[in-house]
Amino acid sequence: MSNGTSAALTPGQDLPAIITAQGGLSRLAMARLKSAGVPVAPLLKRVGLTPELIADPEVRLSVRSQVTLLDEAATALKDDCIGFTLARDFDPRDLGLLYYVMASSQNLGEALKRLARYSKITNEAVVFGYREANRLTISLSYSGVPRHSDRHQIEFCMFAVIRICRLLTERHLVPQHFTIAHHRSGNTSEMSRFVGSKVQFGTGTDEFSLEFDTRELPLIHSDNRLNDLLLKYCELGLAHRRDDLSQLRSKVENAISSRLPHGRVLVGDIAPTLGMSPRTLERKLSEEGLNFTEVIQQLRRDLAVRYLKERNLHVSKIAWLLGFHEVSSFTHAFKRWTGKTPSQMRAADAY
Repeated sequence: MSNGTSAALTPGQDLPAIITAQGGLSRLAMARLKSAGVPVAPLLKRVGLTPELIADPEVRLSVRSQVTLLDEAATALKDDCIGFTLARDFDPRDLGLLYYVMASSQNLGEALKRLARYSKITNEAVVFGYREANRLTISLSYSGVPRHSDRHQIEFCMFAVIRICRLLTERHLVPQHFTIAHHRSGNTSEMSRFVGSKVQFGTGTDEFSLEFDTRELPLIHSDNRLNDLLLKYCELGLAHRRDDLSQLRSKVENAISSRLPHGRVLVGDIAPTLGMSPRTLERKLSEEGLNFTEVIQQLRRDLAVRYLKERNLHVSKIAWLLGFHEVSSFTHAFKRWTGKTPSQMRAADAY
């Protein structure tokens, strides 16, 4: 497996800071663009990729490039649910080793445990969690990449996993709940029909749960000998991936984003979730030339710009999502950040 990435290193940038993926999702999006007759060269140039990199399945791509590519593809295709569209239509065998080690497992619970352990072979940023209580729950989180920067990749992962569960068991499994952290203002009824239950957005968590007994469902392609062999390859692949890819800023941003609608977020709220004291977190941020207030303000700015692109999301709702009690306070802050009011930004984006 190649260790190449699409990202060019800038002076002072360390290679381990580049979080990579096999790029299969980027290549699915490119195939969709080409089939729709969209010129891909200008789009790739904006993202910082080349046709040669996309054409070589052995080259790993930076996850940030993949996230940006999906945003560009969604705009070009006028498909704001491109992650869901691709998850619904793709061939799971394109996941390669990860799919086959899941498919050859004995039962669904075992397959999902394999997913949680080995997913970083496919994508270093997406961390799958598996837990059993009174239900079987699959959760997703981001490592080394800010969660708020993405919608389409996480949606692909969520819908792709439930589809794979159905394919491997030949059962139309319906989650007990299906939640996605980010907000959506458009019509999501098609997603809910696919899942079989309501898809809830803006929950702060990316997860779904199945009935506890589904873990024992046998898989149609179960093969113990093949699975034992594939596990050896997976462990070898895992050994070449880095254990802790999370940069501190991304960890802090990911912890803050779900708390913003609840009002003022303090360093004392965030530090314990990262296993630190407030003083330690402030010191570590300072060592990276950051401070907690600046991280929050930049996060709010980035989220505001993203939310304003959703035409159906009212400015008052955006203000609330960002923790502002008054729309006027949000308007003043946004003008300070960008030089424009929210309405001026939306008008500019319309052209």
